[in-house]
Amino acid sequence: MFTIGSLGNTRDERTKPLNWTQPHRVGQKSPNLSRMNKAEVVILNIGGVKYSTSAGTLKRYQDSKLARALEGGDPDFRIANGQIFVDRDGSLFRYILDFLRTRQLDLPSAFSDYDRLAREAEFYNLPFLVELLNQDRLKQRLEILEVRYSLQETYSFFRVFCSCNSTIETLAGRIMVFAEQPGQSWDHSSVQRPLVPIPLQRPSHHDLVFQCGTDYSAGDEFSTRYVSIRPDERKLINGSNVLGLLIDTLLREGFCLISTRTVSPTEKIECYTFERNRRTEHLSTSNGQGEASTNVVHFQAKKSQFRRR
Repeated sequence: MFTIGSLGNTRDERTKPLNWTQPHRVGQKSPNLSRMNKAEVVILNIGGVKYSTSAGTLKRYQDSKLARALEGGDPDFRIANGQIFVDRDGSLFRYILDFLRTRQLDLPSAFSDYDRLAREAEFYNLPFLVELLNQDRLKQRLEILEVRYSLQETYSFFRVFCSCNSTIETLAGRIMVFAEQPGQSWDHSSVQRPLVPIPLQRPSHHDLVFQCGTDYSAGDEFSTRYVSIRPDERKLINGSNVLGLLIDTLLREGFCLISTRTVSPTEKIECYTFERNRRTEHLSTSNGQGEASTNVVHFQAKKSQFRRR
């Protein structure tokens, strides 16, 4: 039988605010982290960078430190201002969280912090992610692209070669060449003759050839040519302008200009060499709860896209 005094003490305990920074012994579950475990949305503070996710996402792999943190049994995590705090790299945690959400590893094409991200994955006890990182590092391919540019008196000649034929295919779909038709009647009040598209030259699957300007030695009816590179709608006749637009397009697509050289001073041929890291596969793991018996790593083909960012 409770006395009035004991009932009052019980009411005080129920309404007393929680001390979020109250320490607990290693191996002992924190009541505050246990409450986080039941929350629909969990706020994480990773080295000062805040993330919001669900408890189910953090418990995707039951043996991970994040899953144990929700149970209050990991000394590296504590509650601060209502958030789960751990003093780790906040910028790299975005890839950790994305992996927990999708069970896939999808890194930017220019990503290079493999060692740091692997250390973070090891800290959170995510061996499947460490394995995928090692595989992705091996699957990287360096893509080489070369632009040869020949500037003549009245026209310019371009030849683009790439180690990846899919990049050439995509470029061929974006580079348009238009030619004037001298033999066709046209309005003399117009500044420019009517233009018709003409196909690019494709010597092989790995290169393409085109030119702009006026080649008086060509001897055919398509002597004056203009070049447009989508999504830019301008039709350029000046070779230097076309070269600048082409270089700008490649840089926007993740290529880095690594060298320029003069191939033939007498023929005025310049060579521009670019490179970029290219991933051809999408890495994922099929296990749902982090159980060793279902740790099957497989590859899903990912379309290589050469799109404007």
